[in-house]
Amino acid sequence: MTHHRLLPFMVVAVIVAFVAAYALVSNVNAQASAKPTPHLPDGWPDLNGTWEHGAGINFVRTQKLPDGSVCVIDCPQEPGAARRNFPAPGDRATNFPKYKSEFLAKVKDLSDRQVQTDTVLQCQAPGVPRIGPPHKIVQNAREVVFLYDDVNGAFFRIIPTNGRPHRKDVPSSYFGDAVGRWEGDTLVVETVNFNEDTWLIDNGAFHTKDLRVVERLKRVGDTLEWQATAYDPAVLTEPWTVRARTVPLTDHELEEPARCEDQDLEHIIDGSHHDNPR
Repeated sequence: MTHHRLLPFMVVAVIVAFVAAYALVSNVNAQASAKPTPHLPDGWPDLNGTWEHGAGINFVRTQKLPDGSVCVIDCPQEPGAARRNFPAPGDRATNFPKYKSEFLAKVKDLSDRQVQTDTVLQCQAPGVPRIGPPHKIVQNAREVVFLYDDVNGAFFRIIPTNGRPHRKDVPSSYFGDAVGRWEGDTLVVETVNFNEDTWLIDNGAFHTKDLRVVERLKRVGDTLEWQATAYDPAVLTEPWTVRARTVPLTDHELEEPARCEDQDLEHIIDGSHHDNPR
């Protein structure tokens, strides 16, 4: 399947994908967390594996109703289903970056013109922390590699853990330049040198080139706990911490994602704002 951002039905499909991210069952998480946390021979926790996520086009999870119709959003609660692992639309009101007063109008303008201004809807990388926890981790004694299967395609980040400092000879980018270190059993990833083409989260949450993001990842049994904090004092009144996520280990391997194709903005039929929480 090919993504056509500016064809209205595909815009809706992508937005629904964000809003209708499927839930993790809490008792499965509890059982996974109760397992012993494996460690590598060097003593650090073993973060290797594929971690259930719900990104990419695969997290559209429709529900067939008894009357034969198909529900894609705000569906009836299924028996045994637990809390969603993704924020509901209302979460944006309670956990949104706090901007300085002189930038509130810019945030509103970007949000109102989301179809024209949100680069995720233009087949570009979502950046950090918007992309969320990694979907697969490959780890050795020198580095960890984060792999993602996101709505716009496959992305990767290579994060040294051998004490190497941030590089000075690379241009700014969507995912910036990351270095990692261990604090006890927690992997701490600090990323700098971002471009200004991404948002922290949906609804116009822009940032400057001086953005710094610190992610913390900890394996507990067969679950991965992830949280990130964004620091951008030029525009934010305080550091902003993303809602914590806990994702379980899965044996469902990543697959090559569908290609994202950007189309001309002049072909937009529905240019209204859409809430698309990740």
